[in-house]
Amino acid sequence: MALRTTDRRPTERAHPDRRGRHRVRFDPGRRLDPGRGFDPGHEFDSRRELAPRRDSWRRFAPRHRPDRWTLVPAAAVALAVVLAFAAPQDRVQGDAQRLMYIHVPVAWTAYLCFAAVLFCGLAYLHTRHHRWDLGSRACAEVGVVLTALTLVTGGIWGQVTWGTWWTWDARLVSTAGLLLVYVGQLSLRQAASDAHRGARWAAIAGIGGFVMVPIVHFSVLWWRTLHQPPTILGPSTSPPIDTMMAVALAAAVTAVMLVSAWVIRRRNAALHAAAAVEAP
Repeated sequence: MALRTTDRRPTERAHPDRRGRHRVRFDPGRRLDPGRGFDPGHEFDSRRELAPRRDSWRRFAPRHRPDRWTLVPAAAVALAVVLAFAAPQDRVQGDAQRLMYIHVPVAWTAYLCFAAVLFCGLAYLHTRHHRWDLGSRACAEVGVVLTALTLVTGGIWGQVTWGTWWTWDARLVSTAGLLLVYVGQLSLRQAASDAHRGARWAAIAGIGGFVMVPIVHFSVLWWRTLHQPPTILGPSTSPPIDTMMAVALAAAVTAVMLVSAWVIRRRNAALHAAAAVEAP
């Protein structure tokens, strides 16, 4: 007789026989789930069906295959390195000019990171959603690191060309000021007693601090400095740069942007995970 949905579901009890097989017997006990039936004559071999599979370790083996978010930046960096050494030497500076393929990309990418901080700050003040504050923090952290790399590579380049690591030049001083502004912007979250208040202060500081970006960029045009005027992002419509150098510089800028985007993505995910753990 077919079992109905109103019948009680039998409890499965396995009884081994002499050959090691289990014959399932049923004992009335609980109600039968709708649409589920039973085969009273079902038999299975415990030695064959309950034994672990030979490839069961694959489920727990770590996956070492990188995703496209890792492969694309790595390929861009490799291409940028090849093009940087394939580009011709500068007529005056020689191989020291190749620092341009690091110094300029990190500076431009820092500008973009601080522009992202500006956007996230405006979005947080408008929506009061915590994810915009986390995104602003991730972008500001990467921007601070890139600005510090700008000062370090600029100091190395200045030692080779100017004979000094540091000078009170308008470009150098304004870049150092930009770094201090966003270091202070990151520290505001720790100074506030409330998380939303600290996020609001950081958003306002990130919006106001972006004023330093055009000051840094146009400082070589507004004041007399040792730093050379901008070659690519300058007022001239025909930049005085070799074609191969321009291609290598474009590849380096693309590589640094992709690596920075990868780091921001990982850092943003880590901040969201930490916020989820700390949430009540």
